[in-house]
Order: sequence, then structure tokens, then C-alpha cells
Amino acid sequence: MPTKWQQRPAKRLSNLGMRRLIAAISIAVLLTGCAQKSPLENLADGPCTGAQVKLIDKHISGQINALAKKNWKLAYSFASPDFKAGVGITDFSYIIVAQYSMLIKNQGFRFNNCTIADSLITQEVSVTSGGQIYDLSYKLSVNESKLGIESAVINKAGTKLST
Repeated sequence: MPTKWQQRPAKRLSNLGMRRLIAAISIAVLLTGCAQKSPLENLADGPCTGAQVKLIDKHISGQINALAKKNWKLAYSFASPDFKAGVGITDFSYIIVAQYSMLIKNQGFRFNNCTIADSLITQEVSVTSGGQIYDLSYKLSVNESKLGIESAVINKAGTKLST
């Protein structure tokens, strides 16, 4: 029969083995998570997927919320590299104030249809401002798995809210 002293190394060894097993499983889980493709890779024409919609809505919400706070620098950061190459931050702020004041003074917004065509994403957004609803179409592109807003066009301006 082994003495108490002889049993301890065996127990220590099994604890060490268990720790190694847990570490190996943890590393495998982390690597699997890192290997997953972004929902923005390989955009297929048609309706946006649920995972894409979440990312797109978060991106547009970030810009609209920054505009509501008049944080021009943050709002500008959501623009695509192509947009930024043609429009500086000063002109961006002037355009927003002159043509998109409903975004600054918004009282809420809702996301509608989202589609993809020719690698461009179109997200329809209804913005409530000043007792009216404005329907906008956002165009977004993907550059190195990052979203960027190319444009926002007002489709339908100022439909009064029903009471």
C-alpha cells in the first residue's frame, strides 16, 4: 500500500494534466472564434442577413447619435474612405447642418429594408424629427471588413406623424 507521501505526486500530476487540458480547450475555443469570417466578407446580392443587419444598424446608429450630439469628428469617422477623400470634415458638418438637420434634431429612428447589390449596401431608415417622419436611404460600402457610409439620400421628406 502506497504511503501518503507517494500519493501526493500522483494527485499533483493529475491536477497538472487537468490544467493542461483546460488550457488546450481554451486555446482551441479562442482560435475557432478568431477564425470565423466577418458577416461583411463576400457580400451576396439580395436581402441583408441578420448578422449583417446588426452591424449595419449599429454603424448608422453611431453616426446619427454622434450627429445629434454635434460631435462632427465622431460622426465623420463613420464615413467611407472614398467619401472622406472627396469631402473634408468642415464641408461634412456644413452639409449636415444645411441639408440633414432632421438627423441632428432627431427624436428617434427606425431601420427598415436592407439590401445588397453590386457590393453596396442600401439601408432604409425612417427618422422622426419635428413631428414629421423622413425616409432616408443610406448607401454603405465595405473596405477591409469595415463599414463606411457613402451617402444618405432623403427619399421622402416630412410626412406628418399621425396622432
